[in-house]
Amino acid sequence: MGMARETETRIAVDGVSLDFPLYHTSGRSLKKTLISSVSKRMGEDAKRRIVVQALRDVSFTLTPGDRLGLIGSNGAGKTTLLRTLAGIYEPDMGSIRVHGTLDALLDPNLGMNVNLTGRENIMLRGLYAGLDKAGLVQLEEDVRHFADMDDFLGLPVRIYSAGMVIRLGFALATAIRPQVLLMDEWFLAGDAGFMEKARARLEDMVRDAEILVLSSHNTEALLEWCTRVIWMEQGRIQMDGPTETVLEAYLGHAVKQT
Repeated sequence: MGMARETETRIAVDGVSLDFPLYHTSGRSLKKTLISSVSKRMGEDAKRRIVVQALRDVSFTLTPGDRLGLIGSNGAGKTTLLRTLAGIYEPDMGSIRVHGTLDALLDPNLGMNVNLTGRENIMLRGLYAGLDKAGLVQLEEDVRHFADMDDFLGLPVRIYSAGMVIRLGFALATAIRPQVLLMDEWFLAGDAGFMEKARARLEDMVRDAEILVLSSHNTEALLEWCTRVIWMEQGRIQMDGPTETVLEAYLGHAVKQT
């Protein structure tokens, strides 16, 4: 079997573990209390700090055509894994190799500077993506048309309402189509009017991506968009397999794709 080309879109996660230190907990008795009360997720690092073991020995590989869903209870490690894949967190152990352009739809404010205007944020996003002058003009037109907030693009984002920030953030995040798309369930939420307009745009982006990783509690979205699901619990992979098989094990009942 030949080796995959280095240029092929690919995610390879090998033995990834990640700890979050808890500060101001150096007292021996407090350490003992914390470790005993949440024993499976707490521990000590080499510096004898109390840490939350956010991810433990996570491994999987994704290639073009893979559509991976992440499920699990709150705090299971889904969002932490997404943020680690996106490069926001660096693993303490193991490695993550991503080949291909990547975009992470994790937070409406991600990558935005609230002290800059909406238009300046659009330009920064385009420059970061390597767009030329014509591409920057096209990006601004696309975001302006979708967000429908012409009168505010010249004003600082810090004065925007929450709804305006969501519209601009969504428009910016979905304007540039990556090969690898990481998405948290925030992008499946929102008021009905907004989502009616946004869903078609989001579905096009999902369809265009070579690899999708989606963290969600939304069974319908997972069944519709994902071919494979990883069930996370306490920072570890509990189960990895076809979408329906893993969802049925997680939910404890049969599921059907509509």
